[in-house]
Amino acid sequence: MRIDKASRAVFLDPVDPAFYNNPYPAYHAIRAETPVFKWEQYGFWCFARHEDVNALLRDRRFGRQILHVATREELGWPETPAHLKPFYDFESHSLLELEPPVHTRLRGLVNRSFLSRQVERLRPRIAALAGDLIDSFAGRGEAELLADFATPIPVIVICDLLGVPSTMSTQLLGWSHDMVAMYQARRDRMIEDRAAAATLAFSEFMRGYIAERRKSPAEDLLSELIRAEEQGAKLSEDELVTTAILLLNAGHEATVHALGNAIKCLLEHGMREDIGAGHVEEALRYDAPLHMFTRYALQDLDYAGIRLRKGEQVGLLLGAANRDPARFGEPDRFLPGRDPNPRVSFGAGIHFCVGAPLARLEMDVALPLLFNRLPRLAISQEPGYRNAYHFHGLEALKVTF
Repeated sequence: MRIDKASRAVFLDPVDPAFYNNPYPAYHAIRAETPVFKWEQYGFWCFARHEDVNALLRDRRFGRQILHVATREELGWPETPAHLKPFYDFESHSLLELEPPVHTRLRGLVNRSFLSRQVERLRPRIAALAGDLIDSFAGRGEAELLADFATPIPVIVICDLLGVPSTMSTQLLGWSHDMVAMYQARRDRMIEDRAAAATLAFSEFMRGYIAERRKSPAEDLLSELIRAEEQGAKLSEDELVTTAILLLNAGHEATVHALGNAIKCLLEHGMREDIGAGHVEEALRYDAPLHMFTRYALQDLDYAGIRLRKGEQVGLLLGAANRDPARFGEPDRFLPGRDPNPRVSFGAGIHFCVGAPLARLEMDVALPLLFNRLPRLAISQEPGYRNAYHFHGLEALKVTF
């Protein structure tokens, strides 16, 4: 890493194993020298202080999309490459990538299903699922907890919530991984081709399943969205398909790694008893599964001494904000029950993670159950993180018990 304080430029390779395995020393060094900096590898301004990240997540002068207020020609953007058109056509209907009023309409349709009081009814199902998974490997004396425990829980729960057969979970997971890979730093033509192919296959499956649900509706979120569409809630078929897929993609990717990172953290700190909500909240701060959230300037503006032009992208470093000593005392210590704990792991503002109550519930249920059932749980092989910045999750988590 090289920091040029005068120009506020940072050279830091996001695919360097030393960085993505432990980004926190780099965050501290950058924050101390130039907390607002131009990340050379990305080519845009980034923010490492909690104060800035929290403010910009809520600042309506920034948005997740830009083409609703500017043309590609105006921005100097080339046309979308033909091989990526299926992916970006799909993304154009994504709740995550939209701004009001379309975002407001779509979020309103799904929000009620993810309210805390609504997801709480899933507690028995999550507990039963976690228990069954533990039963499946408890007799072996060892396990790889990312594959055996952290991955199945979120994907099966979101399948249940949507009304998609859990027997399809492995295939859906494969498509989802290929699509989500588009957001990581390590991206090449092969990754792009796989993402486009997965988008087409996943969309075709979902269109077919929606057609079945139209004929035989049930008590699930997909049926609710279909009913909303049929009752004139202005939900197009494309929006319905994209929303269903987004909920599955976003509903498992971050939670898998939130669970994996939390288990690693608890074991490394020798915490095996009385695991509760305080441990969950601190784990989400201490080692968050998402480390950067990008936004576009929707107008020309000045912020923190820099001039941003309409259409410029900025990077909000959630992982750095969560370890900011100006906001968290002893930020590199894991302190369950930390209060206050204003971590930004789920974002903030209108794009605050719609699935946050479900992710918390899955962690609140699964983690205590795992440690209660396997009190001698221990890491058997030093875990490494995936080369997938700005996601931050383990490759594997091998344990004995």
